[in-house]
Amino acid sequence: MTKTALVTGAGGGLGAAIARRLAGEGYRVALLDLDAAGLETEAARIPGALAFTADVTDEAQVEAVVAAMAEAFGDGPDVLVNNAGIVRFGDILDHSVADFRRVVDVNLTGTFIVTRAVARRMAERGSGAIVNITSLNAVAPSPDAGAYPATKAAVALLTEHLALALAPRGVRVNAVAPGFIDAGMSAPIYADAEVRAVRGRAVPARSLGTADDVADAVLFLVSDRARYIHGQHLMVDGGVSFSLKMHLPRRAPAAKPSAGGR
Repeated sequence: MTKTALVTGAGGGLGAAIARRLAGEGYRVALLDLDAAGLETEAARIPGALAFTADVTDEAQVEAVVAAMAEAFGDGPDVLVNNAGIVRFGDILDHSVADFRRVVDVNLTGTFIVTRAVARRMAERGSGAIVNITSLNAVAPSPDAGAYPATKAAVALLTEHLALALAPRGVRVNAVAPGFIDAGMSAPIYADAEVRAVRGRAVPARSLGTADDVADAVLFLVSDRARYIHGQHLMVDGGVSFSLKMHLPRRAPAAKPSAGGR
């Protein structure tokens, strides 16, 4: 029986790449995004894909999408990828409360709303896999990213919470944390050649990541090969999240005189 998948934030960037990869592996895919134009373009690239223009922060819209998907595909999704997210850059002291709240609402509350709607069907069926897309910012925050780092750290912990609650019901929940990825909302950053070079050199793997690197991780976590993996936060970052000491070298200690005066 063909499995089905719902990917949020799939109107472009990482979400679109993940949806294409799942479709390439035989999944029937539904794409959800607020960007109707981008959604239409991406859905047209995937034979048989469904496209839903909806806001992940709106419970009624999300429930309607999940119901429509179940009707079209014959059941609720076997896989959910919570990729929808936004960021507002700028000095935290100049950050508006409205912007802070909106980022929390989309990134954290939106993840909860979509997960709840889908997981209820998964739990009733006794099977399913959910992957939440977090960020390197969840463990190494940028100073100018507003509420984004806090929301991604919260989603990482929510992933563990959901894993505990849903594992006994046959549903697996994990997270993938992209690092310096040349795709999605980070693509404009890497349009600057100097930034690309500096950041690429800072990664132990000596390169930026790609959307396919993230999609590969997602594909693994939703597959049966990961059937005993629950509540994990997988960093897809070339090792940069724990590379601090690579950038803070220490000199070798001076040689000590040998014993006996030789």
